[in-house]
Amino acid sequence: MVVSHINSVNAVPKAPKLALLSLQHLLAFYAGAVIVPLLIASSLNLDSATTIHLINADLFTCGIATLIQSVGVTRKVGVRLPIIQGVTTTAVAPIIAIGLTATNGTGGLASLPVIYGSIIVAGLFTFFAAPYFAKLLRFFPHHVTGTVLLVMGTSLLSVSANDFVNYADGVPAVQDVAYGFGTLFTIVLAQRFFRGFLGTISVLIGLVGGTTIALLLNHVPVEKIDAISHAPALGVTTPFYFGWPVFSLTAIISMLIVMLITMVETTGDVFATGEIVGKRITSADVAAAIRADGVSTTLGGVLNSFPYTMFAQNVGLVRMTGIKSRWVAAGAGVLMIFVGLLPKVGAIVAAIPSPVLGGASLALFANVAWVGLQTIAKADLSDFRIAAIVTTALGLAMLVTFRPEVAAIFPSWAQVFFSSGMSIGSITAILLNLLFFHMPHSRTRLTADVAAGVSLAEVNSMSKEQFVTTFRSLFNTQTWPLETAWEARPFASLDEVRNAILVAIVQADDDKRSELIADYPDMYELVTADSVDGISRDIGSLALGSATEDQLELLHVLTEKYQAKFGTPYVAYLHPHDTIENILQDARQRLSNSPEVEHLMTLTEVVDIAADRLNILVRGASTRAHEFQN
Repeated sequence: MVVSHINSVNAVPKAPKLALLSLQHLLAFYAGAVIVPLLIASSLNLDSATTIHLINADLFTCGIATLIQSVGVTRKVGVRLPIIQGVTTTAVAPIIAIGLTATNGTGGLASLPVIYGSIIVAGLFTFFAAPYFAKLLRFFPHHVTGTVLLVMGTSLLSVSANDFVNYADGVPAVQDVAYGFGTLFTIVLAQRFFRGFLGTISVLIGLVGGTTIALLLNHVPVEKIDAISHAPALGVTTPFYFGWPVFSLTAIISMLIVMLITMVETTGDVFATGEIVGKRITSADVAAAIRADGVSTTLGGVLNSFPYTMFAQNVGLVRMTGIKSRWVAAGAGVLMIFVGLLPKVGAIVAAIPSPVLGGASLALFANVAWVGLQTIAKADLSDFRIAAIVTTALGLAMLVTFRPEVAAIFPSWAQVFFSSGMSIGSITAILLNLLFFHMPHSRTRLTADVAAGVSLAEVNSMSKEQFVTTFRSLFNTQTWPLETAWEARPFASLDEVRNAILVAIVQADDDKRSELIADYPDMYELVTADSVDGISRDIGSLALGSATEDQLELLHVLTEKYQAKFGTPYVAYLHPHDTIENILQDARQRLSNSPEVEHLMTLTEVVDIAADRLNILVRGASTRAHEFQN
């Protein structure tokens, strides 16, 4: 049901205001959207007509993708938030590498069918992987996703440099350098002195400013000016315009890695948008958003465009303006479709001089690298393993970026992985993370903290204080089960540690056990908490994420009845495959127990929660957990 106030996600502003707000989103989005087909076309040596077609196909499909995400197709496809979809810059380097490898470095139209074949498969994979993606998140901690962003940004700087500086007789052309530096300087000045909306379109200001000066000084190539006059007034991209897709296994694998990273980014953007608009984000919302990415990416492969994701700059615009209506985003999608039908607009964009494009893309890609650094900083930088992962991945990425001829020593089927710094850097980060954090160690190890592993022998030699600190995360504020378990040393295995904690709880007096139970929030408080990290750690399950408002209200009623009858919070350990229906049924059944029976039942749940947290601590389910292996 549509509400009247504009700050609601479902509000529909009046037509004039809707058009203006939607245009604002389009302007904030435009530079980041068109720069992707421009970079790809430039690197693959595509002619002006093809470049114009790619720009229009990109904008047209961006509009459809935005409508899929903001309006929704079904409840399972599209998150229905004020989100703008655009081509992900993560895919630029792999797409260029795929195209050049498929054509032995020549590029041209022959490269496009192989690119679109990999995009279609990657889109279908994303759609079907959406509900299972949460299980893969543990393989993409901050130091992996941050490294991927870092090597992506730094690798793409070489593409910017080729546009920034053209050489004549081995000497950089002064005119090109002037335009490149001038564009970059304009962007920096806009970021320094402009606030609000103008600050968000600093890249667009730099592109418009540099191109305008080039036009006034007659420095735009004549053929690009002619392309504007010869472009038709109206044009529609058609499916498989450049030929039927060609499916290459190595190209597909490279694009699948891109989409895995994109899914991580989408998850973060959905939670960020939910926080801005005041909507509780559930696992169903994340799955719906990722499915929409999959549909849009598949559509991009069919309609001669590229992989899609949410545009972070537009998420920032929602935060800045406070306009939360998803119909504003949908209006921007309609405008994109309209602009995508105008080849003359695409021709104007294609006329941007290469040095101007190089200056703008230099700022854009350097910012991608900066975001990568910020993401890596969320990990523990004192951990030597994280340092090894980041530095090795970055080093190999730069090696291939500076010396792409290294790829020639590998078999042709493997060259797609080694011809791109982004590809080899990403693969290296993922594989080294598996090696350091998920492969068996040579001796039994526990993890005391992020920085270093702790062997079983070291656990047995710990003081009581050290033992409590090591296993502190198993309980909330009560530490007496750990203090009692410490008395049972020495331990011969992890099972003996677990059993000692269980015995400590079972043999405690009633007062201590009641204190332990009261230390846990009840189920309703837990699922409605603001901290997503706290929820995932406490319940070990995403089951409550799919709860409807009616089901949450019923859970609230049941937990209040439970508190009134037993005088303690309703505490339950959730198994990974529990559903909200299972949870509600269990609450009803436990309400029929006697106080004595329910006291024992609740203690069992507390023990299960502690055991689950112990497993998380030693299995490596996040960046703050590592292996326990023999």
